[in-house]
Amino acid sequence: MQFVLKLGGTAIIIVPSLYEGAFLYSKKIVGGKNMDLLQDLQWRGIIYQQTDEEGLKEQLAKEVTSLYCGVDPTADSMHIGHLLPFLTLRRFQQAGHRPIILVGGATGMFGDPSGKTQERQLQSVEKIQYNVECLKKQLGRIFDFEGENGAVMTNNFDWIGSMDMITFLRDYGKHIGINYMLSKDIVSSRLEAGISFTEFTYTILQAIDFKHLYENFNCKLQIGGSDQWGNITTGLELIRKTQGEGAKAYGLTIPLVTKSDGTKFGKTESGAVWLDAEKTTPYEFYQFWINTADQDVVKYLKIFTFLSKEEIEVLATSVETEAHLRKAQKALAEEMTRLVHGQDALDTAINISQALFSGDVKNLSAEEIKQGFKDVPTYKQDANEEITLVDLLVNAKISPSKRQAREDITNGAVSVNGEKVTDVQYVLSNEDRIEEQFTIIRRGKKKYTLIKY
Repeated sequence: MQFVLKLGGTAIIIVPSLYEGAFLYSKKIVGGKNMDLLQDLQWRGIIYQQTDEEGLKEQLAKEVTSLYCGVDPTADSMHIGHLLPFLTLRRFQQAGHRPIILVGGATGMFGDPSGKTQERQLQSVEKIQYNVECLKKQLGRIFDFEGENGAVMTNNFDWIGSMDMITFLRDYGKHIGINYMLSKDIVSSRLEAGISFTEFTYTILQAIDFKHLYENFNCKLQIGGSDQWGNITTGLELIRKTQGEGAKAYGLTIPLVTKSDGTKFGKTESGAVWLDAEKTTPYEFYQFWINTADQDVVKYLKIFTFLSKEEIEVLATSVETEAHLRKAQKALAEEMTRLVHGQDALDTAINISQALFSGDVKNLSAEEIKQGFKDVPTYKQDANEEITLVDLLVNAKISPSKRQAREDITNGAVSVNGEKVTDVQYVLSNEDRIEEQFTIIRRGKKKYTLIKY
């Protein structure tokens, strides 16, 4: 039997015993629960490699620990393949530790050779800076920047951008041997095809990041994808050689996310699933997650969402016993869309999904139509021209001929804004336009065409 007294974020657990008095135990409460962070990460399947498992356990138990993860601004948006390391960083923050988010304004000028078979195309300084600002906004929505362990946003251009060649060679290059670098997969895998000196030295630049954050932010841990192991360990080597043998720092990598059918995660027929709402709308983003296969959904719930073990186990049972309800997929889609785009965007995505499922689209707003019908065929109609439904069906290539168009209408196969029209003489009016911008024509059950004015 034990009694728990909660004081702020700390629980004083009083355990009566057979001995005199009582044993007092204090532990940080995270989200109202005592939790072993590393054990939870293991259960979720998030940990791939660690440099010193026992040492990291001791470090996390000893003090609030600063840790970082970085991304290079090689594009103006991250895609969902970038998410997992940063979501893992967020888990550490929820456990009371301080996340440092690094956007590589300097390293992004060259790009990480990890996982690449050929040299990257260099981008202008202006483009890199624009990308930096875009990524900062996206990452800012994931983390909490307030409080004792508020996240810190950094840009490695601040310390690498002004570095001269002599400093680079004397203070950093001197400590990293050529043989050591050649042993790294990120370098050795490129030797046959060729690698420039620029990309060859990338691992040293990332090592400089770790050393700088270690010295200036007391950063003790770097996390990244499994392809970052070589870069992370180079950083640890540089810290060891410059800070002395007693320096304690750690590395942790996360496994590559795969799909059960062997296809690449994070890709759709139209390309990557971006975090930028202009590139991938919140509705498309929601649909990506809700269409997750039963074989993958529990794994994704574990690694991507912040649902508890108990909540995920309930959803896992539903996959086995009532898969047709797709409760797990709905939970996954809601959690991820809310996290990346916010509650309002999630509400919009759900509203669009329900309207398309039911066919009741007349109450959708113009903005919702832009999202939900982004990839359907479109036809531009003159707003000042009076046109019959038959002529519109033919002009928009919805029906192949007037005869077929009349037959489709008569048979009840044509809907205007979700309502069936069976009158072959029907003339479209202003009332058929949603916010004066769109009319939605459906032929059959699924063939939609968006009429724009």
